[in-house]
Amino acid sequence: PPLTGPTTADLLVVGGGYTGLWAALLAKEENPDRDVLLVEAGTCGWAASGRNGGFCAASLTHGLANGADRFPDEIAELERLGRENLTAIADTIDRYGIDCDFERTGELAVAVEPYQVDGLVADAALAREYGHDVTLLDTDQVRAEVDSPTYLAGLWDRDRVALLDPARLAWGLRRAVEQLGVRVHEHTRVTDLHRHGPGLRAVTVAGTDTAPGTVDAHRVVLATNAFPPLLRRLRHYVVPVYDYALMTEPLTAAQRSAIGWRNRQGLADTGNQFHYYRITTDGRILFGGYDAVYHFGNRMTPALEQRQVTFTALAEHFFTTFPQLSDVRFTHRWGGVIDTCTRFCPFFGTAHGGRLAYAAGFTGLGVGTTRFAARVMLDLLTGEPTPLTRLDLVRSKPLPFPPEPVRAAGIHLTRWSLARADAHAGQRNLWLRTLDRLGLGFDS
Repeated sequence: PPLTGPTTADLLVVGGGYTGLWAALLAKEENPDRDVLLVEAGTCGWAASGRNGGFCAASLTHGLANGADRFPDEIAELERLGRENLTAIADTIDRYGIDCDFERTGELAVAVEPYQVDGLVADAALAREYGHDVTLLDTDQVRAEVDSPTYLAGLWDRDRVALLDPARLAWGLRRAVEQLGVRVHEHTRVTDLHRHGPGLRAVTVAGTDTAPGTVDAHRVVLATNAFPPLLRRLRHYVVPVYDYALMTEPLTAAQRSAIGWRNRQGLADTGNQFHYYRITTDGRILFGGYDAVYHFGNRMTPALEQRQVTFTALAEHFFTTFPQLSDVRFTHRWGGVIDTCTRFCPFFGTAHGGRLAYAAGFTGLGVGTTRFAARVMLDLLTGEPTPLTRLDLVRSKPLPFPPEPVRAAGIHLTRWSLARADAHAGQRNLWLRTLDRLGLGFDS
């Protein structure tokens, strides 16, 4: 039910996606007597947490290469923490009986252009340097795994990626936190957050016919992802990006045989504008990615969740990838908004004298990272240094995006340049090379 009237809480969690749900769950597991209240403007998991491709990666840094480049002195520690985090997610799913089709299949990255083969070789060497179980596959070997005429090579990472049903994970986490005694109020939007006495006061609204509510809380976790933040400072660091996906009908036995894919790995090609795809438990193929669309002024509206030009492009790319599935129909299509920052992985901070902690900027590998982010935020709220809060990943911030209209112009120029690089053997133009030197980027 929505929240009406005044209430209090030891810990208020704003946002009912993965980040907020994990924060509520970890807070109650840590201290069962803590009074935790979670408010969500829609329903838990309705946005990015329920609409993604279901790739749950161990990486906390949007991939090992990005992490090694940005956090070279602590990437080994971050990789260890990421593996522990993925194991903890699996343990939680088992402990609470969350039925979300969690399976440790790994991920198969594929090269579809000659220049991408060298990139896979470099990625394999880096992964092995940090002890990861990866296998480099040549053309015949990768096509023996999944048969596509576009595949030139592959890199099978066996231990750092799991697949799951994203919405059912969110719903399962909601049930788990309610079982632990967390008070959950959906359809409750926070409109204002300010200092009040020794803590913070959140002003909420639930529909048009109810009086505003208030929550007086000692501490607050802010987990609003891409949505307009309640902290003005965050507006400079995060932009909302729309991502899209298609879903096929269940494949027949003959259609499955035509493409192989017996090991059910998650798949992703290695272009700048990349596709991600996987097989669901009921035998469908989810095929998404490629376009990462930003709208001027951080515009967000439900109308932007449907984009015919992108769905048409994804369908064409699907049939190029799997021409043997030319008779397969698509039954579902959807889009949704994610938050991205210039370093592609989450950043953290506190406000209101340490009474509020936030995490944002997850970009495209947030399914697993959200649990780690929740743990960091709870550590930050203690006010005492911990091994996690001492990490450079936690203490540093990405470079901010410029204001409009420069923001939109820069993002559109970057997207154009990335598409041009994909069409010209990966050659990065002066704009992309400049962004590389500055540590800036745009990704989904």
